[in-house]
Amino acid sequence: MELVLWMIWFGTWLFGAVRFELYIMHMFQQNSYKPREYREWMQVTGNIGRLLGKTLYAFISLPLLAVGNVGCLIAACLMNALTILVNKPHQAKKPLVYTPRVKRMLITTGILFVIGMSISVLWKEKAFWACSLILSILFILMPILVLLVNLINHPMEKGIDQYYINDAARILKEMPDLTVIGVTGSYGKTSVKYFLSKLLSVQFSVLHTPGNYNTTLGVVRTIREQMKSFHEIFICEMGAREVGDIKEICDLVHPAYGIITSIGPQHLQSFHTIENVIATKFELADAIPADGKVFLNYDNAYIRGHKTEKQVVSYGTSEEDTAYRAYDISVSREGSAFKMKDKEGLEYEFHTRLVGNHNVQNIAGAIAVANTLGIPMEKLIFPVKQLESVPHRLQLIKQGNRTILDDSYNSNKSGFMAALDTLAMFEDLRILMTPGMVELGDKQYDENKEAGIYAHDKCDYAVLIGREQTKPIQDGLSEAGFAKQRMIVVDTLEEGFQMVNAIPGEKPKVILIENDLPDNYA
Repeated sequence: MELVLWMIWFGTWLFGAVRFELYIMHMFQQNSYKPREYREWMQVTGNIGRLLGKTLYAFISLPLLAVGNVGCLIAACLMNALTILVNKPHQAKKPLVYTPRVKRMLITTGILFVIGMSISVLWKEKAFWACSLILSILFILMPILVLLVNLINHPMEKGIDQYYINDAARILKEMPDLTVIGVTGSYGKTSVKYFLSKLLSVQFSVLHTPGNYNTTLGVVRTIREQMKSFHEIFICEMGAREVGDIKEICDLVHPAYGIITSIGPQHLQSFHTIENVIATKFELADAIPADGKVFLNYDNAYIRGHKTEKQVVSYGTSEEDTAYRAYDISVSREGSAFKMKDKEGLEYEFHTRLVGNHNVQNIAGAIAVANTLGIPMEKLIFPVKQLESVPHRLQLIKQGNRTILDDSYNSNKSGFMAALDTLAMFEDLRILMTPGMVELGDKQYDENKEAGIYAHDKCDYAVLIGREQTKPIQDGLSEAGFAKQRMIVVDTLEEGFQMVNAIPGEKPKVILIENDLPDNYA
């Protein structure tokens, strides 16, 4: 009887352990495989509670195993069943990707568990009990065990990464006529990358890094898998979470031109200070050769106030002294219109289906680069008209009698406020839906509260996702005099849409979805 119960216990334990291990691996991947960011994630109060909840029943089963009689073994099996239940996979916004690295980490984890099981034979007649005890302890320590696994695999991963980096460098070396354009910024870089690719494609064969392939290895993968001998321009998006990240990419691709789209207090948990953010973004400018140019968004005070010795081409919408300025901007449900002048002072009018001042700002940056690289302004009018919203970056979506402004990819204060300005331009019933901003370190409360204060006259209703997460925004709205009955606080995005549907009124609704937290904040 006891042997059967041990077998049942092991089977249920294994099922729960696999579920929990995949959850932990998912969180490690969401934190970019970076131990420091993962440790900071574990230390967040809500995540501590979540991890305790997922391991609680495994912890309770330990004393039951220690007693070891039939009744306690049955109870331990029931604890395993509850462990399986609380670790049931949820619908992830970005599911775990079984990359070769993840597979190697899972194999190493399995080896550590096998070693733990093997040690139990030292207990001889109590081997079953010892095995169960060791496995339960390893289960509970799994959030920390993933760091040990990463450390064990580090030399192998570093060697594999270096092989791929060297191979990408070889490919670039064999293309001496290729022009590389680096794009970075706290926000706007992905939009500028796509817009610039469309505009330059009028005259050149262009390759750009897809999606969010903005890390060194993402760039390496793009080069190795997509770079062809006929490509003339490579637009390389460069992301960063730590000082030196952009320099590392620049040392690989050697950009001739660079665009810095924005700088703001983003990822302060890893950067710690805004000065570190500025220095890191300007690593791109530092890498530009003397005969190259760096395109700077002069609407951004951090960029405008930072000196560089490189040749600068400025762009924007607000500063009069910029080389490429979009002005006379108008916005409707059909999109935006604006005017720009070329280097000779000739005026051109542009129309786009995109809405929002910062979309116009990003298009102005793309026009500045394309025109500087030799494409006449008149040849850019039609491709600007054909530009489409980058998914989840103030993307205009019409759904019957309502309009969605999907700005759910990440968020920062400047982008948040720009999106609110766009929402305010509509005459429809204006609804803000947001969980607030994250990764702002000790500025998180103040930045979110300021966004709440700014939002009070830009929306008619505020649907806030997460009761504790959005407390600063609630405080900001209340302080600014926003009507409490128009502030709706819910737990999930799905509940938020249900409440939006229930809001009365005959006017069409326009809903701004500002930020959608990744799975490690869900």
